[in-house]
Amino acid sequence: MKKVKNNVLFLLYTVILGAIVGAIIWAFIRLMNLGIEFIWDFAPSKLDFPLYTLCVCLVGGLLIGLWKKKFGDYPEELNTVMGRVKTTGRYSYNNVFSTLGSALFPLIIGASVGPEAGLTGVIAGLCTWVGDKLKLYFKEVEELTQIGLSATLGTIFHSPMFGFIEPIESDKEVVLPRTSKIVLYLAAILSSFGVFILLGKLFGGRTGLEELEIGKIELLHYLYAIPLTAVGIAAGYLYFIFKKLTFSLEKKFKKYTVLRATAGGLLLGISGTILPLTMFSGEHQISEVMADAETIGAVMLIAIAVAKLLLTNICIDSGLKGGHFFPIIFCGICIGCAMSLIFGIDMVFCAGVVTTALVGHTLKKPLATVLLLMIVFPIKLIPIMLFAAIAAKFIGTPKAFLTNTSHHPS
Repeated sequence: MKKVKNNVLFLLYTVILGAIVGAIIWAFIRLMNLGIEFIWDFAPSKLDFPLYTLCVCLVGGLLIGLWKKKFGDYPEELNTVMGRVKTTGRYSYNNVFSTLGSALFPLIIGASVGPEAGLTGVIAGLCTWVGDKLKLYFKEVEELTQIGLSATLGTIFHSPMFGFIEPIESDKEVVLPRTSKIVLYLAAILSSFGVFILLGKLFGGRTGLEELEIGKIELLHYLYAIPLTAVGIAAGYLYFIFKKLTFSLEKKFKKYTVLRATAGGLLLGISGTILPLTMFSGEHQISEVMADAETIGAVMLIAIAVAKLLLTNICIDSGLKGGHFFPIIFCGICIGCAMSLIFGIDMVFCAGVVTTALVGHTLKKPLATVLLLMIVFPIKLIPIMLFAAIAAKFIGTPKAFLTNTSHHPS
């Protein structure tokens, strides 16, 4: 009887923790959006300054560098956080507030990164702290931090099943926790997602990816699946080449924290002045690309995607840190739209296959890739997306393109 009572009580704690995670994510996204609206909508409307983007990014990079010099080089990348949690079962909570600032500032100045990296570090630290407090009462707390990470991913990407599968899918297989743990995972994820949605309905604020619609899929479409998958994998190669380049520069200038961040801000400002669509994480610009693809043109769409793949790595390795998921998805959709214009077939189909191959090649987790992209692309594309994701996983990246610490957006 006591064991049942403890299990029910621990489930209740897990649900409460999930709710807190959802509230933190909502507050973070809300604060980020308010900052973006002030700097990029309100302030420019009051100022007539042609170099506004360049100045904001340059000054922002300088301030981020000074912040990091004082408080440390946070946030850590998502795969680093998750790797540490899987290995040790915990994550340090001594730098939670500095991590929050380090995660928020690059997003506000328009860095080509997503919010997931910073938020996972903060929430992993919070869950570890809660686990430390509950150790006297429960034996299961060693999984609490991992459960919190799953809730975070499921909420940020509006895909509870992605949040559940991504952390447990390895390069070789999906290793499911035992049934009792599955209940805890799903309870926390659904609680977090539910609170996030509720707060969004009550007070505003949005994140996630918009669903795209497709017409009838003809047999002709499937004939293009192989070349479209190849294009997505080639874009994945390019991502790793750029990563190797920026990582080598980061190693050379690692001790020059302020200089690196300032240089990153300068390059962000130059790119944003020339190609505005390369700025920000990209999830809210997808609809703009889909609507204006023909006007933008195939060559420019590819140029935007290539520039953004490079800029994302520049931002991360210069110190304007964040996640990879949203920028890579945006790049895949840009390239897919370009292929649609070149091949003359459905735009959503092309975007779905190319994006799945690109994300699948960098993530190396086919099931998680498809679960993530299901929130963007129609269900009828799932079979062809699975093909692209599996092919992208098993077509390896040449070792010459990889760094010793190559990270995947996981």
